Amino acid sequence: MLRFLDAGESHGLGIVTIIEGLPAGLMLGKGDIEHELSRRRLGYGRGSRMQLEKDEAEILSGVRLGLSLGSPIAVLVRNAESEKWRERMRPEGTRDVPDATSPRPGHADLAGAVKYGTRDLRDIIERSSARATVGRVITGACAKSFLIKLGISIFSHVLSIGSVRVKEREKPPGLDELAFGDNDPVRCLDSDASLKMIEAIDRSRASGDSVGGTFEIIAFGLPIGLGSHVQWDRRLDGNLAASVMSIQAIKGVEIGDGFKLAELRGSKAADVIHHKGDKGFYRLSNHAGGLEGGITNGEPLIIRAAMKPIPTISSPPDTIDILSKQKVPATVERADTCAVPAAAVVSESAVAFELAKAILEKLGGDSMVEIKSRFEVMVSEQIAF
Repeated sequence: MLRFLDAGESHGLGIVTIIEGLPAGLMLGKGDIEHELSRRRLGYGRGSRMQLEKDEAEILSGVRLGLSLGSPIAVLVRNAESEKWRERMRPEGTRDVPDATSPRPGHADLAGAVKYGTRDLRDIIERSSARATVGRVITGACAKSFLIKLGISIFSHVLSIGSVRVKEREKPPGLDELAFGDNDPVRCLDSDASLKMIEAIDRSRASGDSVGGTFEIIAFGLPIGLGSHVQWDRRLDGNLAASVMSIQAIKGVEIGDGFKLAELRGSKAADVIHHKGDKGFYRLSNHAGGLEGGITNGEPLIIRAAMKPIPTISSPPDTIDILSKQKVPATVERADTCAVPAAAVVSESAVAFELAKAILEKLGGDSMVEIKSRFEVMVSEQIAF
């Protein structure tokens, strides 16, 4: 079973991630992980912290001489500013540092403080921070390294920022187009929309505000049969949606044509089945987004997600102090004006991990040689079905 845990606070020593269940013999190095971490820092509208953090990965276990061992992989990424915060974040000593008592609307501050019984919001702010997505990207880097060996690739691109949206297109972008997504400042494939998105971000920054948006993740090369219809918790669409929805500030997820399908008649919403000898079963449309009944159907997986504007802004709204119960300005933390491009990268990682997990659950195996052989046999049998 593929699983992970991560630990660490935003201004603590660092983020530690442990991944268990990857097979032995997978080519993996710190460069693979750092490449994905660098993509997480991309995007016009990011805050100053992105220039400070280098996100250098230290592989502590589970990899030897460039190959995974089959044992748990542990990775540490140190926080660049941990020394500045050492007194406030030290694990020992008395509580003689200023408390944060002004909860920020839209964040976990107040709900977390009530839940865990703390009068210092710093205890909640540090772990609920999007800095924790470093761990998600580390798991995604490992999962992507696994998937690419099976011919499966995952990309993302931004669809909208604020009210600016890309032009509607008849078909989703293909591999060649998506491969250049990172070259755009907001990771948008529509150059005209990209310029307008940048302008929207600039206007938000100038007014001390923030802006959200939507993005799309597409996975190519998936076989038929990942996930299952037999129990609710084995449906791959549910697992994928939960994984993406668990990322900070994500407020909506849809698969395929999603909410648009509610407007169509059944005769227009279904993807007609075709067959060709050397290809097997396939579809000419993909309204379902590659999933039917919680199972992959061999078409590209398409997921879209909506990110709310980051609620931390330089001109904070009023809030209620948890000690005095008086109206005060909310706590101000350093934040991004727009993190939609980065959220798309983090979501790629979330999707990659769930897909790798689904493949390992279906095929089993302890080594890459074993799994690749089983995967090739499965695909051949599906074409011949």
